[in-house]
Amino acid sequence: MVSLHTKILEKDGKKEFVVLPYEEFVQIQEELEDYEALKALRDAKSKEADIPTTSFNDVKKEIDIE
Repeated sequence: MVSLHTKILEKDGKKEFVVLPYEEFVQIQEELEDYEALKALRDAKSKEADIPTTSFNDVKKEIDIE
């Protein structure tokens, strides 16, 4: 989990913007990218859960290498 050191800026008495150190921004961005990649992997695995597979050993036998 990222520890944030934010500064909230107001406009017309309402919270309008958040400012944070650049390093924290980069860390958040990387974690979001990791999350998106994990989500895509899980979606792909879910969609292909019922597709028949062939083991590596069976493929080696099929193409006659061992």
